[in-house]
Amino acid sequence: MTTPDTMSSVARRINEVAFLTGEFTLRSGIVSDHYFDKYAFEADPKLLSDICDLLAPRVPDSAEVLVGMELGGVPIATMLSQRTGLPLALARKEPKTYGTARQIEGPEVSGKNAFIVEDVITSGGAVADSIAVLRDLGATVTQVLCVINRGDPNPPLLNERNVTLDALFTEETLNQHR
Repeated sequence: MTTPDTMSSVARRINEVAFLTGEFTLRSGIVSDHYFDKYAFEADPKLLSDICDLLAPRVPDSAEVLVGMELGGVPIATMLSQRTGLPLALARKEPKTYGTARQIEGPEVSGKNAFIVEDVITSGGAVADSIAVLRDLGATVTQVLCVINRGDPNPPLLNERNVTLDALFTEETLNQHR
């Protein structure tokens, strides 16, 4: 069971290893004076494990396949797959140009309730792109889970697609533990 102490401890640890200051251009094009280096918290096996312990209860019973977003969502979704027993699909930013030429790798998603897992979301642009691909393949997508939402609590790009976002932490909650 998640306790406030556990959430606080993980939030402090994320800030310690992943919060950077400077000038950073985000995927959305926004220039920010701070950045959450997701690879820093994903590269720490204990911290990643603790994050996934907090995320696992948030995976809905209706989920039939987890979809990890390239690149940062993959380690999180992989560990969540191990925790939940759900199969794992991997969403590429672009279809590969060789082999299977697929953009969604792994199990068949057609007819499945696909649950997207991402590391950090600001505007939701990369997730919105993958929602379209998954739906074109016949998957149902209604929910996204991320570790950090540093943008709008209800990103317009996800709302327009009738998809809800659940974030373990928001930028504001992490700020409270810095």
